[in-house]
Amino acid sequence: MKISLIVGVRPEFIQCTQVVHELSAHYETHIIHTGQHYDYVMNQVFFDELHIPQPACHLDIGSGSHGRQTGQMLEKIESTLSETRPDMVIVFGDTNSTLAGALAAAKMQICVGHVESGMRSFDRTMPEEINRILTDHCSDILFCSTQSAVRNLRDEGIIEGVYLTGDVTVDALRRYKKIAEDKSTILERLDLSPKEYFVATIHRASNTDIKENIANIIEALCASDKKVVFPVHPRTQSVLVNFGLYEKLLNAKNIQVIQPLGYLDFLQLLNNAEKIITDSGGIQKEAYILQVPCITIRENTEWVETVEDGWNVLVGTDRDAISKMISEFSPQAGQTQIFGENASKQIVNRIKAIQAGRV
Repeated sequence: MKISLIVGVRPEFIQCTQVVHELSAHYETHIIHTGQHYDYVMNQVFFDELHIPQPACHLDIGSGSHGRQTGQMLEKIESTLSETRPDMVIVFGDTNSTLAGALAAAKMQICVGHVESGMRSFDRTMPEEINRILTDHCSDILFCSTQSAVRNLRDEGIIEGVYLTGDVTVDALRRYKKIAEDKSTILERLDLSPKEYFVATIHRASNTDIKENIANIIEALCASDKKVVFPVHPRTQSVLVNFGLYEKLLNAKNIQVIQPLGYLDFLQLLNNAEKIITDSGGIQKEAYILQVPCITIRENTEWVETVEDGWNVLVGTDRDAISKMISEFSPQAGQTQIFGENASKQIVNRIKAIQAGRV
């Protein structure tokens, strides 16, 4: 059986790592890279550091509006699948690459497997939420990270082909955390002591594109008496410059602005942080798995279990709420391991069982 895995952005590269290694022991596998993330630190460094097989096909889509980007992906993915004719296509998460891959394959009557299926923020103003819903409704096999994801699908009438496997990010972090500890020198290079700094990442359009929101976030970070390491995404930096906020960030005594990092350096930075401040869905999950408290600059999250388990708090963009949680937030109990373990093996075993007609 031939399986194509479609990826395009940072979280998908991480999710793909263990899945493709497990699949390759049993099936012919090919990676199709849409090029949604295309610069080195958001793209090629993951293949170099994580030893992911190089893509068999790179579509070079790049950035653009949601409609334009998704449309170009649909056209190029369809053409690629017509040439390679896989028996199954696997997509990950909730990006435009995810939706385009699932739609193209479904229209060609190719079996679609969706890893990280069933996650919902219940906020349809988020493009990712639209991508999740549409991808799930055109997928044949739905691999769920959590029990609430299974319930979400059931509530939408999706019962067939749904499997609770746990989250593949657990597999990836367990494998690469020790490698990062051995190889990364980021703490030494930045003169950081473990658990004596925060990490901040801000990139979501609802935060960066509204001046009041990004100003509140920056003011709260700068007002903190904690050292904050802030890898600034190129798009976020452009917005900060346009709004006249970048100099404020650079001049803040407690803020250490750095360029985006490679995966192993960033993992080491996250793993040793006292707290993480982010609007990223993937980093919320990584923070939980690494057992680092997370302050989420959003009104909602698809990873509701991290909030219910007490290791993540939603603060929106209110400056005082952000400042209060920077000072006060601390988990009150241990974790309940909501994301399971050995998800990649469970996914492969489920595919093998389906192929053998045992389910």
